[in-house]
Amino acid sequence: MNKSVGIGVGAAVLVAIIVLYSSLFTVSMTQQAIVLQFGDPRGGVITKPGLHWKLPFIQNVVYIDKRLLNLESPTEEIIASDQKRLVVDAFARYRIVDALKFYQAVRDPRLTETRLQPSFGSALRNTLGDNTLEALVRDNRAGLMRKIQVAFSHATTDLGIEIVDVRIRRADLPEANSQAIFRRMQTEREREAAEIRAQGQEEAQRIRSRADRDVTVILADAERDGQIARGQGDAERNKIFAEAFGQDPEFFSFYRSMQAYKKGLKGDSTTMVVAPDSEFFSYFGSETGSTGAKR
Repeated sequence: MNKSVGIGVGAAVLVAIIVLYSSLFTVSMTQQAIVLQFGDPRGGVITKPGLHWKLPFIQNVVYIDKRLLNLESPTEEIIASDQKRLVVDAFARYRIVDALKFYQAVRDPRLTETRLQPSFGSALRNTLGDNTLEALVRDNRAGLMRKIQVAFSHATTDLGIEIVDVRIRRADLPEANSQAIFRRMQTEREREAAEIRAQGQEEAQRIRSRADRDVTVILADAERDGQIARGQGDAERNKIFAEAFGQDPEFFSFYRSMQAYKKGLKGDSTTMVVAPDSEFFSYFGSETGSTGAKR
Protein backbone atom coordinates (compact mmCIF):
# COMPACT_ATOMS: atom_id res chain seq x y z
CA MET A 1 0.00 0.00 0.00
CA ASN A 2 2.75 2.41 0.96
CA LYS A 3 4.59 1.47 -2.23
CA SER A 4 1.56 2.32 -4.35
CA VAL A 5 1.17 5.63 -2.55
CA GLY A 6 4.83 6.43 -3.20
CA ILE A 7 4.50 5.65 -6.88
CA GLY A 8 1.40 7.83 -7.12
CA VAL A 9 3.09 10.73 -5.38
CA GLY A 10 6.14 10.39 -7.62
CA ALA A 11 3.96 10.33 -10.70
CA ALA A 12 2.03 13.37 -9.49
CA VAL A 13 5.26 15.25 -8.84
CA LEU A 14 6.56 14.32 -12.29
CA VAL A 15 3.35 15.48 -13.92
CA ALA A 16 3.48 18.69 -11.91
CA ILE A 17 7.04 19.33 -13.07
CA ILE A 18 6.09 18.69 -16.69
CA VAL A 19 3.07 20.96 -16.40
CA LEU A 20 5.14 23.64 -14.71
CA TYR A 21 7.87 23.39 -17.36
CA SER A 22 5.31 23.63 -20.11
CA SER A 23 3.74 26.70 -18.47
CA LEU A 24 6.95 28.73 -18.18
CA PHE A 25 8.92 30.47 -20.92
CA THR A 26 11.59 33.18 -20.96
CA VAL A 27 12.00 36.23 -23.18
CA SER A 28 15.53 37.61 -23.67
CA MET A 29 16.44 41.26 -24.16
CA THR A 30 16.88 40.79 -27.91
CA GLN A 31 13.50 39.10 -28.40
CA GLN A 32 9.79 39.74 -28.32
CA ALA A 33 7.29 36.92 -27.95
CA ILE A 34 3.74 36.13 -29.06
CA VAL A 35 1.69 33.50 -27.25
CA LEU A 36 -0.39 31.39 -29.63
CA GLN A 37 -3.32 29.19 -28.87
CA PHE A 38 -4.08 26.81 -31.69
CA GLY A 39 -2.27 29.22 -34.04
CA ASP A 40 -4.09 32.39 -32.92
CA PRO A 41 -2.31 35.13 -30.95
CA ARG A 42 -3.33 35.50 -27.31
CA GLY A 43 -2.52 38.33 -24.92
CA GLY A 44 -0.61 40.61 -27.30
CA VAL A 45 3.13 40.94 -27.78
CA ILE A 46 5.48 40.35 -24.84
CA THR A 47 8.47 42.71 -25.03
CA LYS A 48 9.55 42.68 -21.38
CA PRO A 49 12.51 40.37 -20.75
CA GLY A 50 12.12 37.69 -18.04
CA LEU A 51 10.05 34.69 -17.05
CA HIS A 52 6.45 34.46 -18.28
CA TRP A 53 3.47 32.07 -18.06
CA LYS A 54 1.26 30.36 -20.60
CA LEU A 55 -1.27 27.57 -20.62
CA PRO A 56 0.52 24.26 -20.91
CA PHE A 57 0.04 22.05 -23.95
CA ILE A 58 -2.60 24.21 -25.63
CA GLN A 59 -0.47 27.35 -26.03
CA ASN A 60 2.94 27.83 -27.63
CA VAL A 61 5.32 30.78 -28.05
CA VAL A 62 6.80 32.35 -31.18
CA TYR A 63 9.93 34.44 -30.73
CA ILE A 64 10.60 37.42 -32.98
CA ASP A 65 13.93 39.23 -33.06
CA LYS A 66 13.79 42.93 -32.20
CA ARG A 67 17.38 43.71 -33.15
CA LEU A 68 18.54 45.48 -36.30
CA LEU A 69 18.63 42.83 -39.04
CA ASN A 70 20.35 42.64 -42.42
CA LEU A 71 18.72 41.69 -45.69
CA GLU A 72 21.17 40.62 -48.38
CA SER A 73 20.01 41.10 -51.93
CA PRO A 74 21.34 38.77 -54.64
CA THR A 75 23.44 40.48 -57.29
CA GLU A 76 21.13 41.83 -59.98
CA GLU A 77 21.68 43.13 -63.49
CA ILE A 78 19.70 46.34 -63.99
CA ILE A 79 19.24 48.48 -67.10
CA ALA A 80 19.62 52.20 -66.34
CA SER A 81 17.67 54.94 -68.08
CA ASP A 82 20.59 55.53 -70.49
CA GLN A 83 20.31 51.85 -71.55
CA LYS A 84 23.52 50.86 -69.80
CA ARG A 85 23.53 47.58 -67.92
CA LEU A 86 24.60 47.59 -64.29
CA VAL A 87 25.54 44.77 -61.94
CA VAL A 88 24.26 45.94 -58.55
CA ASP A 89 25.05 44.42 -55.16
CA ALA A 90 23.03 45.98 -52.30
CA PHE A 91 21.76 45.25 -48.79
CA ALA A 92 19.19 46.70 -46.40
CA ARG A 93 18.89 47.01 -42.63
CA TYR A 94 15.46 46.60 -41.09
CA ARG A 95 13.76 46.22 -37.74
CA ILE A 96 10.48 44.48 -36.82
CA VAL A 97 8.46 47.21 -35.08
CA ASP A 98 5.05 45.51 -35.01
CA ALA A 99 5.56 41.85 -34.10
CA LEU A 100 1.85 40.96 -34.23
CA LYS A 101 1.36 42.41 -37.71
CA PHE A 102 4.62 40.79 -38.83
CA TYR A 103 3.50 37.36 -37.58
CA GLN A 104 0.07 37.68 -39.16
CA ALA A 105 1.68 38.60 -42.51
CA VAL A 106 4.66 36.23 -42.53
CA ARG A 107 3.71 33.51 -40.01
CA ASP A 108 7.14 31.90 -40.03
CA PRO A 109 10.04 34.27 -39.13
CA ARG A 110 12.38 31.97 -41.04
CA LEU A 111 10.66 33.03 -44.25
CA THR A 112 11.32 36.76 -43.67
CA GLU A 113 14.08 37.11 -46.24
CA THR A 114 12.11 35.11 -48.80
CA ARG A 115 9.21 37.51 -48.32
CA LEU A 116 11.28 40.72 -48.39
CA GLN A 117 13.73 40.04 -51.23
CA PRO A 118 11.20 40.45 -54.10
CA SER A 119 10.12 43.85 -52.73
CA PHE A 120 13.72 44.91 -52.25
CA GLY A 121 14.68 43.85 -55.77
CA SER A 122 11.67 45.66 -57.22
CA ALA A 123 12.60 48.88 -55.40
CA LEU A 124 16.16 48.59 -56.72
CA ARG A 125 15.11 48.01 -60.32
CA ASN A 126 12.43 50.71 -60.37
CA THR A 127 14.62 53.38 -58.80
CA LEU A 128 17.84 52.68 -60.66
CA GLY A 129 15.99 52.09 -63.93
CA ASP A 130 14.76 55.69 -63.84
CA ASN A 131 18.28 57.12 -63.47
CA THR A 132 21.49 57.12 -65.47
CA LEU A 133 24.74 55.35 -64.77
CA GLU A 134 26.45 58.67 -64.02
CA ALA A 135 23.82 59.51 -61.38
CA LEU A 136 24.45 56.23 -59.59
CA VAL A 137 28.21 56.12 -59.86
CA ARG A 138 29.08 59.79 -59.48
CA ASP A 139 26.32 62.38 -59.18
CA ASN A 140 23.59 61.20 -56.81
CA ARG A 141 24.44 57.86 -55.24
CA ALA A 142 23.31 58.85 -51.72
CA GLY A 143 20.05 60.32 -53.04
CA LEU A 144 19.28 57.14 -54.98
CA MET A 145 19.85 55.00 -51.90
CA ARG A 146 17.36 57.15 -49.98
CA LYS A 147 14.83 56.74 -52.80
CA ILE A 148 15.28 52.96 -52.71
CA GLN A 149 14.77 53.03 -48.93
CA VAL A 150 11.53 54.99 -49.27
CA ALA A 151 10.20 52.68 -52.00
CA PHE A 152 11.13 49.59 -50.02
CA SER A 153 9.50 51.04 -46.86
CA HIS A 154 6.21 51.58 -48.72
CA ALA A 155 6.29 47.97 -49.90
CA THR A 156 6.81 46.62 -46.36
CA THR A 157 4.40 48.84 -44.43
CA ASP A 158 1.85 46.04 -44.07
CA LEU A 159 4.48 43.68 -42.69
CA GLY A 160 5.18 45.63 -39.50
CA ILE A 161 8.77 46.24 -40.63
CA GLU A 162 10.75 49.50 -40.57
CA ILE A 163 13.47 49.88 -43.20
CA VAL A 164 16.32 51.65 -41.43
CA ASP A 165 18.89 51.92 -44.21
CA VAL A 166 19.73 50.80 -47.75
CA ARG A 167 23.27 50.61 -49.07
CA ILE A 168 24.69 49.84 -52.51
CA ARG A 169 27.96 47.98 -52.13
CA ARG A 170 28.85 47.80 -55.78
CA ALA A 171 27.44 49.13 -59.04
CA ASP A 172 29.60 48.07 -61.97
CA LEU A 173 29.18 47.41 -65.63
CA PRO A 174 29.07 43.77 -66.78
CA GLU A 175 32.45 42.35 -67.76
CA ALA A 176 31.71 42.51 -71.51
CA ASN A 177 30.58 46.14 -71.23
CA SER A 178 33.61 47.01 -69.11
CA GLN A 179 35.95 45.62 -71.75
CA ALA A 180 34.14 47.52 -74.51
CA ILE A 181 34.26 50.77 -72.53
CA PHE A 182 37.94 50.17 -71.76
CA ARG A 183 38.70 49.69 -75.46
CA ARG A 184 36.71 52.82 -76.34
CA MET A 185 38.52 54.83 -73.67
CA GLN A 186 41.85 53.49 -74.91
CA THR A 187 40.97 54.48 -78.49
CA GLU A 188 39.96 57.97 -77.36
CA ARG A 189 43.19 58.40 -75.39
CA GLU A 190 45.23 57.24 -78.38
CA ARG A 191 43.35 59.67 -80.63
CA GLU A 192 43.97 62.52 -78.19
CA ALA A 193 47.65 61.56 -77.97
CA ALA A 194 47.90 61.56 -81.79
CA GLU A 195 46.27 65.00 -81.94
CA ILE A 196 48.64 66.35 -79.29
CA ARG A 197 51.66 64.91 -81.13
CA ALA A 198 50.41 66.41 -84.41
CA GLN A 199 49.94 69.79 -82.74
CA GLY A 200 53.41 69.51 -81.24
CA GLN A 201 54.95 68.67 -84.60
CA GLU A 202 53.09 71.57 -86.22
CA GLU A 203 54.32 73.94 -83.53
CA ALA A 204 57.86 72.57 -83.86
CA GLN A 205 57.76 73.09 -87.63
CA ARG A 206 56.45 76.61 -87.09
CA ILE A 207 59.28 77.35 -84.65
CA ARG A 208 61.89 75.86 -87.02
CA SER A 209 60.52 77.89 -89.94
CA ARG A 210 60.59 81.04 -87.83
CA ALA A 211 64.14 80.24 -86.72
CA ASP A 212 65.27 79.56 -90.33
CA ARG A 213 63.71 82.85 -91.41
CA ASP A 214 65.43 84.69 -88.59
CA VAL A 215 68.75 83.05 -89.52
CA THR A 216 68.31 84.09 -93.15
CA VAL A 217 67.48 87.65 -92.13
CA ILE A 218 70.42 87.81 -89.72
CA LEU A 219 72.83 86.41 -92.33
CA ALA A 220 71.49 88.85 -94.96
CA ASP A 221 71.86 91.75 -92.56
CA ALA A 222 75.37 90.59 -91.64
CA GLU A 223 76.32 90.19 -95.31
CA ARG A 224 74.91 93.64 -96.06
CA ASP A 225 76.78 95.17 -93.15
CA GLY A 226 79.94 93.33 -94.26
CA GLN A 227 79.60 94.59 -97.80
CA ILE A 228 79.09 98.11 -96.50
CA ALA A 229 82.13 97.78 -94.22
CA ARG A 230 84.25 96.33 -97.08
CA GLY A 231 83.05 99.07 -99.39
CA GLN A 232 83.92 101.68 -96.84
CA GLY A 233 87.31 100.04 -96.31
CA ASP A 234 88.01 99.90 -100.05
CA ALA A 235 86.96 103.50 -100.36
CA GLU A 236 89.25 104.48 -97.49
CA ARG A 237 92.09 102.43 -98.99
CA ASN A 238 91.60 104.03 -102.42
CA LYS A 239 91.48 107.42 -100.79
CA ILE A 240 94.76 106.75 -99.02
CA PHE A 241 96.32 105.40 -102.25
CA ALA A 242 95.04 108.43 -104.15
CA GLU A 243 96.48 110.79 -101.58
CA ALA A 244 99.80 108.93 -101.66
CA PHE A 245 99.83 108.88 -105.48
CA GLY A 246 99.12 112.58 -105.48
CA GLN A 247 102.08 113.30 -103.20
CA ASP A 248 104.67 111.23 -105.19
CA PRO A 249 103.39 109.71 -108.43
CA GLU A 250 106.76 108.23 -109.41
CA PHE A 251 107.23 106.43 -106.12
CA PHE A 252 103.65 105.18 -106.24
CA SER A 253 104.28 103.79 -109.76
CA PHE A 254 107.48 102.13 -108.56
CA TYR A 255 105.64 100.60 -105.56
CA ARG A 256 102.86 99.24 -107.78
CA SER A 257 105.44 97.70 -110.10
CA MET A 258 107.19 96.00 -107.18
CA GLN A 259 103.87 94.55 -106.06
CA ALA A 260 103.24 93.29 -109.60
CA TYR A 261 106.70 91.66 -109.72
CA LYS A 262 106.10 89.98 -106.36
CA LYS A 263 102.79 88.48 -107.39
CA GLY A 264 103.75 87.71 -111.02
CA LEU A 265 107.09 86.06 -110.30
CA LYS A 266 105.93 83.96 -107.33
CA GLY A 267 107.21 80.37 -107.34
CA ASP A 268 110.28 78.59 -108.71
CA SER A 269 108.82 77.63 -112.10
CA THR A 270 107.05 80.79 -113.18
CA THR A 271 107.10 81.29 -116.96
CA MET A 272 106.07 84.58 -118.55
CA VAL A 273 105.91 85.41 -122.26
CA VAL A 274 106.31 89.22 -122.48
CA ALA A 275 108.10 91.48 -124.99
CA PRO A 276 111.45 92.77 -123.66
CA ASP A 277 110.41 96.33 -124.20
CA SER A 278 107.14 95.83 -122.37
CA GLU A 279 106.18 98.40 -119.81
CA PHE A 280 106.04 95.58 -117.24
CA PHE A 281 109.88 95.41 -117.27
CA SER A 282 110.37 99.15 -117.39
CA TYR A 283 112.39 99.05 -114.14
CA PHE A 284 114.65 96.25 -115.49
CA GLY A 285 115.70 97.93 -118.77
CA SER A 286 117.98 100.70 -117.39
CA GLU A 287 119.45 101.87 -114.16
CA THR A 288 116.77 104.48 -113.75
CA GLY A 289 113.92 102.85 -115.66
CA SER A 290 111.27 104.82 -117.38
CA THR A 291 110.77 106.93 -114.32
CA GLY A 292 114.41 107.45 -113.56
CA ALA A 293 114.28 105.43 -110.35
CA LYS A 294 117.30 103.32 -109.48
CA ARG A 295 117.10 99.57 -109.50
